[in-house]
Amino acid sequence: MKGLILAGGLATRLRPLTWVTNKHLLPVYNKPMIYYPIEAMVKAGIKEILISSSSDHAGDFANLLQDGSDFGIRFYYAVQKNPKGGIANAILLAEEFARDEKLMVILGDNIFNTDLKTSVISLDKKEKGAIIYGVKMTTDLNQYGIIETNKNGTVISIEEKPEHPKSNIAQTGIYMYDERVFKFIKTLKPSPRGELEVTDLNNIYLKEGTLEYKQLDWWIDAGTSHDELLHANNLVAEKVKNNSI
Repeated sequence: MKGLILAGGLATRLRPLTWVTNKHLLPVYNKPMIYYPIEAMVKAGIKEILISSSSDHAGDFANLLQDGSDFGIRFYYAVQKNPKGGIANAILLAEEFARDEKLMVILGDNIFNTDLKTSVISLDKKEKGAIIYGVKMTTDLNQYGIIETNKNGTVISIEEKPEHPKSNIAQTGIYMYDERVFKFIKTLKPSPRGELEVTDLNNIYLKEGTLEYKQLDWWIDAGTSHDELLHANNLVAEKVKNNSI
């Protein structure tokens, strides 16, 4: 399995911090934000990672991360020319990179401490399928894709930013896909927002019956607002000092 970290976007909600840098390069306690998804992938056994970003900041990532030897892996870089194309559109950037291997995708502002290695091993053993991660939330549910499950934890539905959420489980930016993911993305049509929605992609696997759901203990979407960035810094600082991350 190979890895893709999505670190593009305009990050308008974090201005003026992001006028001169990419939000994924902002510090979260003692390291740049993007280090957290990188370290999650390394811990899961991923050896090759593609970093996608916007054209104006691609060089900044290369200067910081270089070839990946400091992490014991190898980095590659790609530019998303359309920052408003959506997550599924950005995943397409990894088609040549993946070369018929399964793919782990993490959004660059996701911070969590769940070990993903078991899921990597599980999906690698399967001929087809996808794994998505969610987390239980109490607020802002209409800002995320919402995962509805039955009592056995099987996904029943996924809705993108619903007005009336059917559950309190938010879809996080952690996904694993089989080799068919690029073929599926090419069948998607833009949503009313003009994006190729990752929820629509995941619903293809759901309809097929090959979508698996995993739940995180805790998770921070650090790049959504100044308050969330501050919360991320405080929470990570606390967990580092308690040796729980």
